[in-house]
Amino acid sequence: MLTPLDIENKRFSKKINGYSVEEVDDFLDQVTLEYEKLYKENAEYKAEVEQSKKDLEHYKNVEQTLQNTLVMAQTAAEDVKKAAQQQAEQMIRDAQSEARRSVDDLNRQQFEITKKTEELKKQYEVYKAKMQALLISQLEILEDDNKNSDEI
Repeated sequence: MLTPLDIENKRFSKKINGYSVEEVDDFLDQVTLEYEKLYKENAEYKAEVEQSKKDLEHYKNVEQTLQNTLVMAQTAAEDVKKAAQQQAEQMIRDAQSEARRSVDDLNRQQFEITKKTEELKKQYEVYKAKMQALLISQLEILEDDNKNSDEI
């Protein structure tokens, strides 16, 4: 590519009846200035394009990272939700099992209390019968004693 310095340093050979050296030099100076300005603008644009490409690549990487992070977050959320659901189900199963054990325990206690109550009722009936027999026996003794005392 032709640079502004190349234009400025370009020298032409002189010939008879050629162009005016002064006009050619003035024109070349003007072309050099314009070309230098365009050359600088072009370099700036190239630098901007290069920076834009780097920025675009950076943003693509950021976007990819964000997408990956989002996917990981969604997966983690699903895993947490699934784990929480399983934990809740396990807690329900444990509570139901504990409730069954408690009911079984209460039923056993109720059976034992009922059995003990029946035994106490039987013992009471036996004690009552013994007391009646004792009282009858004592009453008979008193009656016999009264008869014996009347006979005397």
